[in-house]
Amino acid sequence: MLQDRYGNTLTTSSEAARDFYVDGVDRFLSSSGGTPEALGRAISADDGFALAHLALARHWHALGERIQAKDSLAAARALSKGITHREESQINALGLLIDGNPPAAYGAICAHLADYPRDAMVVQPCTTVFGLIGFSGQPGREAEQLAFTTQLAGHYGDDWWFLSQHAFSQVEVGQISRAEANIERSVSANPRSAQGAHIRSHIYYEGGDMAAGYRYLSDWRRDYDRSGILYCHLSWHEALWAIEQGHMSEMWRIVDADIAPGISAGPPLVVMCDNAAILYRASLLGETIPIERWRTVCALAAEYFPKSGIAFGDVHAALAYAMAGETTQLARIISEATGPAGDVVRELAEAFGAIADENWPKAAIHLSAAMPDHARIGGSHAQRDLIEFAMVAVLLKLGQSREARRLLAIRRPVVSTINAVEGF
Repeated sequence: MLQDRYGNTLTTSSEAARDFYVDGVDRFLSSSGGTPEALGRAISADDGFALAHLALARHWHALGERIQAKDSLAAARALSKGITHREESQINALGLLIDGNPPAAYGAICAHLADYPRDAMVVQPCTTVFGLIGFSGQPGREAEQLAFTTQLAGHYGDDWWFLSQHAFSQVEVGQISRAEANIERSVSANPRSAQGAHIRSHIYYEGGDMAAGYRYLSDWRRDYDRSGILYCHLSWHEALWAIEQGHMSEMWRIVDADIAPGISAGPPLVVMCDNAAILYRASLLGETIPIERWRTVCALAAEYFPKSGIAFGDVHAALAYAMAGETTQLARIISEATGPAGDVVRELAEAFGAIADENWPKAAIHLSAAMPDHARIGGSHAQRDLIEFAMVAVLLKLGQSREARRLLAIRRPVVSTINAVEGF
């Protein structure tokens, strides 16, 4: 029987289909370009290969392409007779995810991994800060993320993909030296993994080594395929470091070339959030943001996320609506915010509205309510520093510079000295 790279049996008799599938899965796991092409070749070599259709469905799902994801999932389900129990279980677990049922998907994934811990495609949705755990909205989700990868670590050894995901779990709870050791093993094994480059960038950020991170990422990105799912977000990291080093013209160059809506080919959630974040971070340093840029982000939010539900997305949409003066849409998010982190979304949306109105006392009240556990909205520390710096800016407006410095020194000492807020 043919097997994948992790030793799992595959129901296909075509070695070519197996090889193309392994390549496609590796491209998906590394967030490289060429994933649909590789999986398409696997399907051409064996149209009855269920997991090739499923992997393609997962790729489209990650990109936010719902119709293509549903079609590929239907093809996988239609081919589920006569395959192994592992493959049936994988189709069930990932199918629940693609169908839009995260709680059921998480339960099915945990049950599946109890029997098949080396099924990386099933592990993947529970890794990163945008995964099922990262977006769970639950208190302590960063510790849960680390527990999840830690319990699987013994099954993966020196696997480049898993090491990168485990490192991300570690860096988000402050285990920087452990994360650094794992990411070095990962990128040594696969230096062109975009996941590895991404997580290495976070380690630079959390280690306070901004200049080294900027040099590393700007060099690494030169050879990265623009179709790669992380192209927009890695560009965001580079643009953020440009801001923090005072290179505003370079920031705008990166935004216009690689991040802006209509330019970036990344997932709509990532494009919307990264654009809102980079515009606001630039404004905190006194950069004038043309309202047309905010309106472009609002249009993206309205098109792809007309209803509330993804806390991280709702927060960034609320920021864009507030800055663009779109009060009706902002009010909708405030009134409709749902889910486990809905309370945090409402506080932050109220805060951004107050900031847009220059009502600094009101902004401080709502930001203060969100500060204790804004990790519940998802995203990384680097992304949620937007909230920390918003609080700093509000405190400065209130004449409370000492309190602003104390707050940041306690909560985020690693970024307490960077150039992030005008006058700080």
